[in-house]
Amino acid sequence: MSALQPTAAPSAGQTTLVQAMLEAPLSLRERKKLKTRQAIRREAYRLISEQGYENTTVDQIAAAAEVSQSTFFRYFATKEDLVLSDEYDPALVTALLGRPADEPFLQSCRETVIGLIRELLQDEREELLTRMRLVSEVPVLRARMHEPPNDPQQLYLTVLTRRAGIEQPTLDMRITAAAVAAATTEVVLHWAESDGRDDIADLVDHAFAVLERGFRGV
Repeated sequence: MSALQPTAAPSAGQTTLVQAMLEAPLSLRERKKLKTRQAIRREAYRLISEQGYENTTVDQIAAAAEVSQSTFFRYFATKEDLVLSDEYDPALVTALLGRPADEPFLQSCRETVIGLIRELLQDEREELLTRMRLVSEVPVLRARMHEPPNDPQQLYLTVLTRRAGIEQPTLDMRITAAAVAAATTEVVLHWAESDGRDDIADLVDHAFAVLERGFRGV
């Protein structure tokens, strides 16, 4: 892979992901719920690493996290949702909507998604790698990653329609959202399949570079 240029720092008036999170502080109840979700996930990943995804049950995860089965299902509808869902989508939407209105959509996505990834790598690299390995290796997870509410295409469609001030996306918007979702998904799966050897932020940057030049030379 050729050397990639780092993305530029946000200019004045642009909303970073961190700022988006700070502008919507969690209440005490929300923080407790988040901690519980994280504890359940942490124990799930530990058990899965020891005995495999298929052999790990909801009962085992709940017991390890010291919660009831009903509490587990209050946080995650299924065992698959535990892996596929996360808390970052709302903040990502907020940050994307905070970009300059006249900025090209691909540039907005490039800056914001790479910013999110760099933040995650600081504290949650191993969890992110574990999640993506599971999605890559477990057929039921890979099949469900494009189903609502996990489908990343819908996230980008939401941003595109809100930026345009319309209720229903156009065909061009659907194509754009599908391309961005497919490119970013392919990158994270490639990163997981290569055991995280490459810099995932650079891989994402490269993916957007390919999209921005319209696949010329591919």
